[in-house]
Amino acid sequence: MGKNRFFQRRRFLQGAAGLLLGGTLPSALAPVAAKAGNLTGEPLTTLIDVDACDGCGACVRACRDRNLEGVPLPVRQPPQPYPSWIRIQDWSGKRDVTDRLTPYNWLYLQSCTVQTEAGARKVFLPRRCMHCTNPPCANLCSTGAARQRASGAVYIDHGSCMGDGQCDRACPWMIPRRQSGVGPYLSFAPRYAGNGQMFKCDYCQDLLAEGKPPVCIAACPRQAQRIGPRKDMVRAARVMAEERKGDIFGLNENGGTNTLYVSSLAFRDMEAELLREDQIGYGRPSLRPAGASMDKENRLLGTVLLAPLAGAALAWLRIWREKQKRRRP
Repeated sequence: MGKNRFFQRRRFLQGAAGLLLGGTLPSALAPVAAKAGNLTGEPLTTLIDVDACDGCGACVRACRDRNLEGVPLPVRQPPQPYPSWIRIQDWSGKRDVTDRLTPYNWLYLQSCTVQTEAGARKVFLPRRCMHCTNPPCANLCSTGAARQRASGAVYIDHGSCMGDGQCDRACPWMIPRRQSGVGPYLSFAPRYAGNGQMFKCDYCQDLLAEGKPPVCIAACPRQAQRIGPRKDMVRAARVMAEERKGDIFGLNENGGTNTLYVSSLAFRDMEAELLREDQIGYGRPSLRPAGASMDKENRLLGTVLLAPLAGAALAWLRIWREKQKRRRP
């Protein structure tokens, strides 16, 4: 029943489901996934062990090696959108930036120093798209370019993305990044329709379809990241957190995500330090405990769908009351 409501909501909000079924996942993905057998159509979740990550950057390099050249360069002079106060966002001259998310850098290492009873400790968090289980970016995309596969991968179809930024505004962590001067909007009305294209981690969706792990996970030398069915990764995250008397991020944030972080330190303490060290801002996501951002839309959808029934009920009640009045002496 929940899945049916999900498909109905997506059709209602963006006019197209856009879900494609994934294939069977072989044992090469992860030790936990190897025990799960046939995983056709089952969402996959990444489990990131913050305690094990030493900030080596292998995941960042692997992601850039795979994706950097695929992001197009803009036209020489991107058209100024209307009205004139809308900013052109051009990162083509900063393609080497790796300390934040950009259109040309889909994964980066966020770090801060947390004071503990044992002293100061440096922590590292590989940050990229959280791949929400009910992604507002895909549900609210005006062109249907943001989509989600059955594997859990949330991606952007650049054949239809106009760069209007609805996905960025809908994301609790403002993760999608815009590059102006690229994409199909240039062939339409570039001043009035769009402002480039949006870019973010696509979970290496084509590799998942082939039964292979995302490159960031495969490249990690410390096995700080692993991937498997969400129910297995949630179970493993809870066991790890209980053993370490630690914390989980992503389990309930924004209604649940397919990226889970586990740490022996509290994520609220990391958030406080990230703020203090000025490590949260444009392209640098927070660790705030975001609520389910689609709840408001779900309530609105329920109101719209129930309105005709409510109207009919009120009309029937009015007729019944009139009849009762006529029967009175």
